[in-house]
Amino acid sequence: MTLDVKICGLKTEDAMAAALDGGASHIGFIFFEKSPRHVEADTAASLRKAALGRAQAVAVTVNADDAGLDAIVKTVRPDILQLHGGESPERVAGVKARYGLPVMKAFAIREAADLERIAAYRGVADRFLFDAKPPRGSELPGGNGVSFDWQLLAGLDDTVDYMLSGGLNAANIGAALKAVSPRGIDISSGVESAPGEKDPELIRAFFAAVRLALETDTAPA
Repeated sequence: MTLDVKICGLKTEDAMAAALDGGASHIGFIFFEKSPRHVEADTAASLRKAALGRAQAVAVTVNADDAGLDAIVKTVRPDILQLHGGESPERVAGVKARYGLPVMKAFAIREAADLERIAAYRGVADRFLFDAKPPRGSELPGGNGVSFDWQLLAGLDDTVDYMLSGGLNAANIGAALKAVSPRGIDISSGVESAPGEKDPELIRAFFAAVRLALETDTAPA
C-alpha cells in the first residue's frame, strides 16, 4: 500500500494488532486529557513495542508545554510529534530543535482561507495534517467525526505533503481519494464503535475499503 495510513487514538492491543495487520504506516497515540482517546504514556510505550519495525509511532499533543513533551518523548520514544493545537511556527521550530524529531502540524479546515495559514509553516513543519474544524461547543480539536469540503485541497501545490483527516470511514474513503490525492490519510472516530473505543472489525473494513479505492484508481480503463 503506497498511501500512508495512520490509525490514531489507539489504546488497546486488539486495535493495535488490527491496525498493524491491516498495513498501517503510522499509529497514533493521543495525549490530551479531554479526549476519550487519551492514553497514559506508560500504556502507549507498551503498545508501541508491537509497531517497532512495522509502523511509525506518532505522539499527538495539543498545546503541550516542554515538561509534558519531555515526559512523552522519554517514555514513549515516538518517531513523530503531531502538534494539534494552536502552536506557532516558532513553537514548531523549537519542538523540532529540542527533540530532533519530525513534526506534523495539524490545521482545522472549513473554508479556503483556512489554508492560507500553512504558508508560515512551510519549511518548518515536516508534514501537515488537514482536519475539519470542530463543531461548535466541542472541546476536541480532532476526532469529532466531521469532514470538510475536500475540494478545497485540490488547488494545493503538489509539493505540500499532507495527511487528510476528518470524518473518514470505510464508506467515504473512496470518494475522498477520488477528490484529492493526499500522500497519507488519518482516521480515528471512523473506526470506533463508541467514542474512544476502536473496533478491530471496523479497522479491517477500512483497510479493505482503502485497498479497493486504490485498486480502482489504478485499474486500466
